[in-house]
Amino acid sequence: MPAPKNLFKQALKEGRAQIGLWQALANAYTVEISAGAGYDWLLLDAEHAPNDVPLLVSQLQAMKGTASHAIIRPPIGETWIIKQMLDIGAQTLLIPMVDSREMAETMVKAVRYPPHGVRGVGAALARASAFNRIPDYLPTANDEICLLLQVESRAGLEALDAIASTEGVDGVFIGPADLAADMGYLGGPGAPEVQAEVEKALAKIQAHGKAAGILIGDLSLAKRYLELGATFVAIGNDVTLLANATTKLLDDFKNAEAAKPPADAKVY
Repeated sequence: MPAPKNLFKQALKEGRAQIGLWQALANAYTVEISAGAGYDWLLLDAEHAPNDVPLLVSQLQAMKGTASHAIIRPPIGETWIIKQMLDIGAQTLLIPMVDSREMAETMVKAVRYPPHGVRGVGAALARASAFNRIPDYLPTANDEICLLLQVESRAGLEALDAIASTEGVDGVFIGPADLAADMGYLGGPGAPEVQAEVEKALAKIQAHGKAAGILIGDLSLAKRYLELGATFVAIGNDVTLLANATTKLLDDFKNAEAAKPPADAKVY
């Protein structure tokens, strides 16, 4: 029995758009709720969310058996943390702050077992191999790992051709928020200058035969990126959804008028 088939990776290879939602509440309950909504993928964020390895395990468990594919973003692109993310069962990783071919090549090695990489062989202890109950996990695991690299700086854009052409990279994700800040537009990812660079980057990624991705809360921009060929697009995050909904509920209550009893109502 081989490693589980990575259907998300297969979808990217086939050019099928995959719509996702960011998960930053670090809570298995909210992940379970979101996984039932019908998104193609959920991003479990360990870079900017208060996640640790046990919390991520619980969120992966909450998604098991759903139609949503789990992607984990580790806090940093380091081999030691990538090893843990893979061993707990993540098959797709989004590595933040990649800005060179050297780092891209290091990440490729980090997700592969020797002799093609440096991933430690601890599958007998790991959730990834169903605790050694998948007999052919080791020889088949490499093929089912999907490696996505996040480019979010001017240096990253300058090295984009080198990053996107690195063998073993499945997709490149453009981070508009950090890119905007690095370009001098802090808090302004929708600035025309930033958007021009984003669109050029999406085209360049695809020119190298790699899947292009992005996160954007502006739904019209999300549609625009899909039209430009981006195949994995996140359209929001759980924190903003909850924050906006709770604020709106209170505002709606304050602005609502008390219901009046019907004219023929009897008062006792």
